Amino acid sequence: MAKGSVLKLFVLAVIEALALVVAFGAGLGAAQVFPLSNLVTARGVKLDVFWEAWRLVEKDFVGSLPSPQARVYGATRGMLASLNDPYTTLVEPQQHQREKEDLQGSFGGIGVTMRRNAQGDVILAPLPDSPAIRTGVLDGDVLVAVNGKPISATLSFDDIAAAVRGPVGTPVTISVRRSGSDSLLSFTITRAVIQTPSVTFRILDNAPQIGYIALSRFTERSGDEVQRAAQELQRQGARQLVLDLRDNGGGLLTAAIDVSSQFLSDSVVLYEQEKGQPERTFRTKPGGAALDIPLVILVNRGTASASEIVAGSLRDNKRAILVGEQTYGKGSVQHIYDLSDGSSLHVTAAEWFTPNRHQLTGQGLVPDVVVAQSNEDIAAGRDPQLDRAVVYLQNKP
Repeated sequence: MAKGSVLKLFVLAVIEALALVVAFGAGLGAAQVFPLSNLVTARGVKLDVFWEAWRLVEKDFVGSLPSPQARVYGATRGMLASLNDPYTTLVEPQQHQREKEDLQGSFGGIGVTMRRNAQGDVILAPLPDSPAIRTGVLDGDVLVAVNGKPISATLSFDDIAAAVRGPVGTPVTISVRRSGSDSLLSFTITRAVIQTPSVTFRILDNAPQIGYIALSRFTERSGDEVQRAAQELQRQGARQLVLDLRDNGGGLLTAAIDVSSQFLSDSVVLYEQEKGQPERTFRTKPGGAALDIPLVILVNRGTASASEIVAGSLRDNKRAILVGEQTYGKGSVQHIYDLSDGSSLHVTAAEWFTPNRHQLTGQGLVPDVVVAQSNEDIAAGRDPQLDRAVVYLQNKP
């Protein structure tokens, strides 16, 4: 279905859902004002059963009824669920904002990480050279309130992050409880740009000729980050590379092309097939930082979507081998529409195929060298997949 048709269908359905919500708010009186037999959608589908069911809910349900906004989201999710596609979804405003920030690789904030302890307290850890640490926040401080609003044990991290984050240059006041102090401390902090790098890299201790690059997600900055990592590792003496895509659930297609372009020259990265549209071919960009250096890619069951595009592209172009476990198998493409209330609609609209036209959806990629990593390995700090990649590179001519 074309983008316009999908969007029109969705808007029409949401209008219907909004009409339902108005009636929800009116309660039983709505059925009296609008007889059930007259409640017909724009496509001729009667809603008699829906109203019968809702009247019984209002009559008998022992709990409190959801808010009108929650009913809109519920009606929309119910409509989307009928498509039987797990990737066509509605994302609510706070989660959508976090999603956009993750893909941008930066956000406006104070520069802290948060975790809950066994008692449910939110423990802060300020990042180096962040606004929080410069203002006086210390590792281990317990977040008690944001702008005067208490932080409860039931408040989600999304809600807390939404309160702490905001436009760059704006102030936020946090109250914290510090170990050894009976009184609360208050800090007013000006939000700044907080970078969230998607890449970590190092020379391997047991193999100083091998550079290791781990990519956690595909953001707007990932291509540049991988390029700088590859250049710096080679400057430090790396003559071979390991690219770790394990547990990377994907991200931006443009970032997948940018990352592939660091290792491939003038090659096909993927094909995209949208219903009713000509097939599209995506190729690498010039100027890669590691076009010839031997390369191994680590994958596992958490390697999905854009990660599978990169892994499949480099293998099909005979640029790298895959070591690890079979990948997740998500090759579908979602169009993302920003909706008026800050939420977003993800609509599955196309399929991705590797340069050898391998379908990813439902199949994934089987590694050239299959190596498992057990929970016991992880708990003991062992990494047999990385070890096997090192052995392969050390034995490669």
